[in-house]
Amino acid sequence: MSAYLSLTIAIVAEVIATTALKSSQGFTRLLPGLIVVAGYGVSFYCLALTLRTMPTSVAYAIWSGVGLVLITLAAWLIHHQRLDWPAVAGIALIVAGVMVINLFSSSAAH
Repeated sequence: MSAYLSLTIAIVAEVIATTALKSSQGFTRLLPGLIVVAGYGVSFYCLALTLRTMPTSVAYAIWSGVGLVLITLAAWLIHHQRLDWPAVAGIALIVAGVMVINLFSSSAAH
């Protein structure tokens, strides 16, 4: 499995787990709680596979940056949470940083 495929799976699993974490209401609801545990398990396993060929700093920057954007979108769509403009600007800067790493860094696995 390629590093980017396993990283993509790790990101999607982490987003699902984090979204379910809010729905678990402090692990008082069984199904969302099980989704949290399974999602984070898949996420960390796939992240570990990614780290076989990609530097930790690059993989984690992509994982956290893309995950942040997707979690923000999920929170807005599912939990109806809103952001102010400074939060949106901060997220845009994180996205820009991930793009710089992927487009210009020789450390990223291409």
